[in-house]
Amino acid sequence: MFQATTIVAVRKGNQTAIAGDGQVTMGQNTVMKHHANKIKKLYDGNVVVGFAGAVADAFTLFAKFEEKLKQANGNLTKAAVEVAREWRTDRVLRKLEALLLVADREKMFIISGTGEVIEPDDGIAAIGSGGSYAMAAARALARHTQMSAAEIVQEALMIASEICVYTNSEITVQVIDH
Repeated sequence: MFQATTIVAVRKGNQTAIAGDGQVTMGQNTVMKHHANKIKKLYDGNVVVGFAGAVADAFTLFAKFEEKLKQANGNLTKAAVEVAREWRTDRVLRKLEALLLVADREKMFIISGTGEVIEPDDGIAAIGSGGSYAMAAARALARHTQMSAAEIVQEALMIASEICVYTNSEITVQVIDH
């Protein structure tokens, strides 16, 4: 588990939303930054990506994923599989310590350096130190409220920030409308 951040994504109704907190933690007990942006849109705003883990490693993976996404003409599944394959087999990339959460209008995947490409069953996924808290909150909110995907990820991350010491309440949200 990477104790660096919390990222949560939800697809509900006509929205896919992803949110990330802003805290950058160094070591076990030092907060270095409060307002980092760990999510961004790619491929003309049609794909959202978030990362948990070492920042330099994540930026390397962002670039690699963006390259694979362009090569796949925006096909999220193909790009996710290709970046996971290369990440797992490349001697340099294999040492990167991060996770990616990627989503478009139809699909959502968690990608790891061990070659895993995991698609959630319910359109809700989370990574990072507070990921379990955010995912539980997002599932409850999605099932029992009329909140939009953007509202759910915002609130789920706020709840995670109240529990996880590696997650703060400086939240960035990106939305793709369907």
